[in-house]
Amino acid sequence: MSAYRAVIFDMDGVITNTMPYHFDAWQAIFSSLGIKVDCFDVYTREGQDGFSTIKELYHQHHRRFDPAQARKVLAEKEALFKRIVKIRFVKGARPFLRRLKSRGFKLALVTGTSRHEMRRILPEAIRRLFEVTVTGDDVKKGKPHPEPFLKALQALRLRPAEALVVENAPFGIEAAKRAKLFCVALETSLPRKYLGKADVVLRSFKELQGAGILPT
Repeated sequence: MSAYRAVIFDMDGVITNTMPYHFDAWQAIFSSLGIKVDCFDVYTREGQDGFSTIKELYHQHHRRFDPAQARKVLAEKEALFKRIVKIRFVKGARPFLRRLKSRGFKLALVTGTSRHEMRRILPEAIRRLFEVTVTGDDVKKGKPHPEPFLKALQALRLRPAEALVVENAPFGIEAAKRAKLFCVALETSLPRKYLGKADVVLRSFKELQGAGILPT
């Protein structure tokens, strides 16, 4: 039997296939500012709060960083994302969640997305599967800080050894490992070379199901 009693999931790029829309929104907004970004600029920063993403990319492109302007840029990006996003799911995510739930696992969601946006993206039938949900609104420090995962563990009333994390991005992996959690990374957004800090890197939920890590 598995020693794990709970599985903690990221949302964007793990459950929902929304990262391409985040990239399109960031690319459009930065392009309007004369800054060229590629998918790796965005995907490697997944899980990070948007304000920090803007600050880092401004410095990367030798632009003067102005907090007031950054807040305006972030608001424009979020508004554009809401207009263009289509709700699509990562292949195998929903049946995997339901299978774990039927096997008695506690499920938690840890996302840097706001609670309002999470509720808009995830159907109620999926939200109900999670006993604990930690959003960007619930923490002072987002990924790669361990606070989001530590908060989920506290709400689950479990020790790190009793939970497993499913992630897809470097900052999420770092946060999970800093919280002393076993982390499985899926190559749903980035190739393996970006996910090396995870304990296990797999291509899909199908591979995870057959890996013997969880009794599914």
